[in-house]
Amino acid sequence: MRLLSLTARNRIFLRGNSTWSGRIATGYQPSEVETKPRSWTQPAPKDSPKFHMILPPPNVTGQLHLGHAFMSTIQDTICRWKRSQGFDVQWIPGTDHAGIATQVVVEKKLLKERGVSRHDIGRDEFLKEVWKWKEAKGETIIDDLKNLGCTLDYDREYFTMDPRLSKAVNRAFIELFEAGLIKREKSMINWSCALESTISDIEVDTLEVKGPTAVSVPGYDKSVTFGVLYDVAYKIVGTEDEIVVSTTRPETILGDVAIAVNPLDERYSHFRKVDAQVWHPFRNEPIPIIFDLGVDKDFGTGAVKITPAHDKLDFEIGNRHMLEPIQVFKENGCVGNFEGFESLPRFDVRYKILNALASLKLLKSKKDHSMNVPICSRSKDVVEYMIRDQWFLDCKEMAEEALHAVKSGNLQIQPPNFEYEWEKWLTDTKDWCISRQLWWGHQIPAYSMNHNGKEVWVAAESEKEAVEKAFEKLKIPLEKVSLKRDQDVLDTWFSSGLLPFTVKGWPDEKDFEPLDIMETGHDIIFFWVARMVMLSQKLTGKIPFRSILLNGIVCDAHGRKMSKSLGNVVLPKQVIDGISLEGLQSEIKNSFENGILSQQEFEKSLESVRKTFSKGIPECGKDALRFTLLQYNLKNHFINFDVNECNTNRLFFNKIWQATRYFFNSLDKLNYSEDCLNKSTFNPSKMDKWILNCLRETTETCNEAYNANNFHFAVNALKQFFYSNVCDVYIETTKSGMTREDEISLNHCKTLSICLTEGLKLMSPLTPHLSDELLKVLPILNNYTYWSEDQDLVENVQKVLEVCQFVRQSKSQHKISKKHDPILYLFPQDEKAEELFQNFEEEIKLLTQCNNVKIFKESSEEKLTVYSTAGHLSTFGIQTNNTFQKKDTHLNSKKEKKIKEDLDRLLLTIENEGYQKSANEDVKRRHLERINQLRTELEAIQQFIS
Repeated sequence: MRLLSLTARNRIFLRGNSTWSGRIATGYQPSEVETKPRSWTQPAPKDSPKFHMILPPPNVTGQLHLGHAFMSTIQDTICRWKRSQGFDVQWIPGTDHAGIATQVVVEKKLLKERGVSRHDIGRDEFLKEVWKWKEAKGETIIDDLKNLGCTLDYDREYFTMDPRLSKAVNRAFIELFEAGLIKREKSMINWSCALESTISDIEVDTLEVKGPTAVSVPGYDKSVTFGVLYDVAYKIVGTEDEIVVSTTRPETILGDVAIAVNPLDERYSHFRKVDAQVWHPFRNEPIPIIFDLGVDKDFGTGAVKITPAHDKLDFEIGNRHMLEPIQVFKENGCVGNFEGFESLPRFDVRYKILNALASLKLLKSKKDHSMNVPICSRSKDVVEYMIRDQWFLDCKEMAEEALHAVKSGNLQIQPPNFEYEWEKWLTDTKDWCISRQLWWGHQIPAYSMNHNGKEVWVAAESEKEAVEKAFEKLKIPLEKVSLKRDQDVLDTWFSSGLLPFTVKGWPDEKDFEPLDIMETGHDIIFFWVARMVMLSQKLTGKIPFRSILLNGIVCDAHGRKMSKSLGNVVLPKQVIDGISLEGLQSEIKNSFENGILSQQEFEKSLESVRKTFSKGIPECGKDALRFTLLQYNLKNHFINFDVNECNTNRLFFNKIWQATRYFFNSLDKLNYSEDCLNKSTFNPSKMDKWILNCLRETTETCNEAYNANNFHFAVNALKQFFYSNVCDVYIETTKSGMTREDEISLNHCKTLSICLTEGLKLMSPLTPHLSDELLKVLPILNNYTYWSEDQDLVENVQKVLEVCQFVRQSKSQHKISKKHDPILYLFPQDEKAEELFQNFEEEIKLLTQCNNVKIFKESSEEKLTVYSTAGHLSTFGIQTNNTFQKKDTHLNSKKEKKIKEDLDRLLLTIENEGYQKSANEDVKRRHLERINQLRTELEAIQQFIS
């Protein structure tokens, strides 16, 4: 698709207004501009080059947060730019079924509305409820994307549980299974007792505690304390001696199978001489003392208990020493078949065990301890490490292929520093646990039966196909084949990892081109991006995309990650529409009442908005949000988003709006038509030429920025162009030339029209609503070109602007206004500077807002009330009337100090041996030139002070 150009019909309609100024409102109001219907795209010519992307799928039941807004704005800007360059762009939207997140939301809804759990109503009924929820809420985030102005191909929208995509997911599992890459094994996994499911590493958050800390855990009336280290004694078999171990998890003592020490720890060297054992305090059986280098000598007493079924390091140590793990907890987090503790919740049994140890005089001490507590990001439960039968995908060979894709240059990563992360993640990659014990998701297409005492599995798209495969595999009569389908579902990352080719029609369609770019957050470079590459190369033989663009994580203005627990979450809708403090508090209350926020999160959120948004959030609009998000370097690791910047950018848009109104008012006053502008000859003045050169530089900067995905450079260039160059300089210096109908005003009008039109075209990928609104009413100028490049003119104007800046700064410091009748005296350092000031005398007068400008070869303090230096080119003084009270002159002393500091710093730089060897001649020349300038200015200002 291509960007839709303005139609002749719209132009004719707009030209029906009797005046130019009547075509736009008196001020910029985002709600009025951004709610108008707009058609952004039209079919591209058949021979147009193709550009394809997909939108990383947000959760179907979620709402658009700032991370989504940032990512989708980046992608929309890329697509708009590509369309403007003549590409046929296909940008496919979609949503993810989000297995855990969606299931949790619906379970909370059922409990709140009907007082039942999913187990109460059964799997089939529960899935019906989920589909109802999806149908009711599923369009919310897509509507949010449309509202933001994202030019997605909405007619190609996908959902990861669509029948076509489900078929592709099943096919992928079956092909990988039959290739021997998917296997069912017992292994250590992250387990959420609240969800009764394994979860991925990315769904495990880390809570750092520095000492005893109360943590709210689902299913417990009271908080559970973490951050305590307990010393527990184990009696040595056959002696009266004991060995003291340190643990933070006394509740897992029931599953201890050994005590371990480091073989290099001399405190325990005597145990190496005998096969020492200790008595388990509750199972009344001996367990061995083992030696392993994996034990940290500095942790606690240096001796630790080994519970392979509930700790990752213990699991590895247990495997090395061939120790049989003992599972303590069941799926729901309650103790299994252990006499005296059976069916107790794991953190209740903690205190019962501690009491029992104390009564046996085995609990020696407890002390404060810093530790990391793993928390399930979805359920907020403390993660339990468990050994479970799960489906694992062998990723080793696929990871090597993905590594090669980047090293060979076939796949590009931006920014390139993430190539290190890529290599780190994909080197020695572990098997991927792809099964989840959920009800919502892609049910695994695997069937099992017991044959000769062994569990045999086949993968198939239907039970009929599974029976045929089992018959072929086992060679037993068909009537004896009795299969049972696995009840687990696939990890959401598995199905979403197939998207780059399943949305293109795989497996039915195999002849497709890779996507041009995959843009997403750097935090999922492994969990999603690398897995897309691995799965695509294995299943299709192609890379899924040609380049990867990774954006940073959106944080608040203070650099903190946005989270409900911190109460600092800002939603795009709140920035776009604006919201009062009372409105923010009401939304927080609704989230709390609907079970989305806990009591603690509710209170923190209220306190946070009271502090941060005491006056609410002003209406900023969609374009201001987009522009603000893109003013940050998207390739930075973190993006510290400041809502106040959105309001600042809204005011910047109003500045452009008012510049357009000024242009229209000038056309009305001078009685110029569009035809008049087009037929007039173009003989630009020096300021016309200067601003057109600024436009040329801005165009070059923006083109480079868009092509390199460095949108912050485009934002900065456009701010500089519109705010400083057009509004503050060009309009101010040409106002006197806009007073009468003549060649000068015609040239000014034509120049300003070019600047507004071309500048807004450059802004349109960033601010589509504002740009479209103004471009459709600005005159269309035919057959114009930018004025030829004049670097001398640009440099001369820059020198004049710097002088004017010094003068304005001095006036501001001394509070000199128009009422003081200021007259500027300029004392140029040489004849070249004198000629420059004479050529721009009128512009200097206008830009410094002085009533007159006088240029003298020699400086004099007579009649001057303020005097200083204006850089190295000139000294200056300001004459005022009798109403001005002369201020003290300490400001010149401060300026002298600053000049000396700058000069000393430069001198130190050029005297450095490394600088002398490595700096190129151009850099050395510029530094010497700057040193001479500073010396000239220093000499001049010291005359005023002495």
